[in-house]
Amino acid sequence: MRIVHTADWHLGKFLYGRSLLPDQEHFVKGQFLPWVAETRPDLVVLAGDIFDRAVAPAEALRLFDQFLVEMNRLGIPLAAIAGNHDGPDRMAVGAALLRNSGVYLAARPEDVLHPAELDLPGGGLRLFLLPYCEPAQVRELLGDGSLHTYQQAYAALLGEAARLALPGRVNLLAAHCFAAGGAVSASESPLYVGGTGEVSPACFDPFDYAALGHLHAPQRAGAKGRYAGSPLKYSFDEASQAKSVTVVELGAGEPQVSFQAFPPLHDVRQVSGLFEEVLAQARENPCEDYLLCELTDDSPVYLPMDRLRPYWPNLLGISSLWLSRAGSGDSAALREQLHRRAAGDAQVLEQFLQQICGREMEEGDRELFLQALRDGEEDAE
Repeated sequence: MRIVHTADWHLGKFLYGRSLLPDQEHFVKGQFLPWVAETRPDLVVLAGDIFDRAVAPAEALRLFDQFLVEMNRLGIPLAAIAGNHDGPDRMAVGAALLRNSGVYLAARPEDVLHPAELDLPGGGLRLFLLPYCEPAQVRELLGDGSLHTYQQAYAALLGEAARLALPGRVNLLAAHCFAAGGAVSASESPLYVGGTGEVSPACFDPFDYAALGHLHAPQRAGAKGRYAGSPLKYSFDEASQAKSVTVVELGAGEPQVSFQAFPPLHDVRQVSGLFEEVLAQARENPCEDYLLCELTDDSPVYLPMDRLRPYWPNLLGISSLWLSRAGSGDSAALREQLHRRAAGDAQVLEQFLQQICGREMEEGDRELFLQALRDGEEDAE
């Protein structure tokens, strides 16, 4: 049987204040659904963080609703679980009714102890759905006061679920957690990465395949677990990641894994260099990618954002090595920089004349400018 594994859609997410809903709608309605309709997998698994926050914006809810309607029209089963960004109580509304439409939605930890039976064209499948949960929830569910860490809680709960696995059927787990050893990204919530939030990949071993969500880079998690990663780039440190959904062939033998990539509506990239070099690059290659620019000039640059945006309208931020160096060091070093501020002011004037007036600074300009500054400081006193 062929399973499509995806996760971490984060519908409604913003990047540097820019809504990514148009990009997400392009992925869901313009790419993913047509591809699913064409390839017709036996099951689609969405492993958590469907939304970017617990109270999702109305536009994100409408997009997910349209996705559910289209999956029902296609007649392809969908399994979805709540992640740490989702509002589980809101997602649980109507879950029992949705099962009649082929949508298996899990929002509470006890759901993993009630596996769904699917008779798919490729064979029988037992579906275990474990949404994101905290140790306190598992302590209460299992009545075990010794469960304090995520490892203890997930190991105990998945141990109970593993007893329900059946030989002769594919036992598929979907879970949202941080598997120890995973590579993290800046867009993942720091509250749920590292330390006591880690879960050993050995917890997934009793299952034929563990479709995981939470980490945004596609990667393995032990012998049986795998993260599909997010289908879009959600932070600039994900710029070099290859985004995709994971296609898994399950049956006799080891799972066979392949990947399906979808070109984004806007790529997410970082550029770096001297301002004049970056400006030349922008003029030669205008684009609408989401960009973050790092300037390596050793002097200030006048209005770099305004001068680059005619060519890169989705330039979302600029950092300057010159500014970072100027503000670094201890307080004594900073006082020394301020004490010698006149030299910095002359440097600003020189760059202004070069970049805006198109001419070099002459000695008379420098002296006149510095004298005006001194006069202004004396008047202020």
